[in-house]
Amino acid sequence: MSPIYTALAVLVTFIWGVNFTFIAWGLESFPPLMLTALRFFFTAVPLVLFLKPPKFNRTLFIYAIGTFVMQYAFVFTAMHLGSSPGLTALLLQIQIFITVLLAYFILGEAVSRMQIVGMLVGVLGLGVIALNLGGDMPLAGFICILIAAIGWSFGNIASKQASKQASEKASEQTALKAMQQGTRVSVATSSTGKNKASALSALALVVWGGLIACVMLTISSLTFETDAWQMATFTEASLKSWLSLGFIVYISTLIGFGLWAHLLSQNTASKVMPFALLVPVFGMVTSVLLTGEVVTWWKMLAMMLILSGLLLANVKMKRRAI
Repeated sequence: MSPIYTALAVLVTFIWGVNFTFIAWGLESFPPLMLTALRFFFTAVPLVLFLKPPKFNRTLFIYAIGTFVMQYAFVFTAMHLGSSPGLTALLLQIQIFITVLLAYFILGEAVSRMQIVGMLVGVLGLGVIALNLGGDMPLAGFICILIAAIGWSFGNIASKQASKQASEKASEQTALKAMQQGTRVSVATSSTGKNKASALSALALVVWGGLIACVMLTISSLTFETDAWQMATFTEASLKSWLSLGFIVYISTLIGFGLWAHLLSQNTASKVMPFALLVPVFGMVTSVLLTGEVVTWWKMLAMMLILSGLLLANVKMKRRAI
């Protein structure tokens, strides 16, 4: 990638890594389900008024439930229960391995031997964390993050299917328009059209999926966090928590996702996705600096194992897939 795209990729992963600390600060004033509902309310409003909604089908609802409701509700709950921002950022990356397995069983995508080795190494890192539960990672928080990772993985599969459908539709529309005008469309023009359509449809997927998630999370919060729904919760919330919510919504979700979608539209996924490995690194570093999280030997070992597994899973080798 060009230097500017590389810098943008690092910036986005930095934003997403720091985001875990801002979540911890937001939870100081709001319960987890309410904070998650507020996040997606402000993510969706007012953009739903300007973005054409994607097709409301099973794919959209699976994406909204998996990526937004399950992932963030359980991540926020895990951190509310005591999971540290750094460990949460690290453990959540297990979703990459789960996504690979789901893509194999659901989409029929090939899995390389190196990806299998990477998953086994990552599981060892998971085991290190499991053997040191308590303190920065309570058992309940550990379980919540694993559920969040599973939800995110199903959301990834749904997002991939939705993007593929949008890309195919854009390609068909471009070809139809060319036929009607009696002209030929160049490969570059067609590719650019599909990239723009893909990026825009991805943003619409987030905004409209966020609206669906907001409704579901609000109902859940009203059911399980009834006492929190009073004016005092909002008027007595600290400025730090409100600013944290603003960062989570506008910087992490909209700007972060928008930049990431732009990167994917201008570069191949194989060049962009490996930068996601920086998220847990930035998450751990900023948690240590801003919240005083203590780095122990087993945290470093777990991080090295999980990141090594992710690196191995992303290595491209000219070997026959299984």
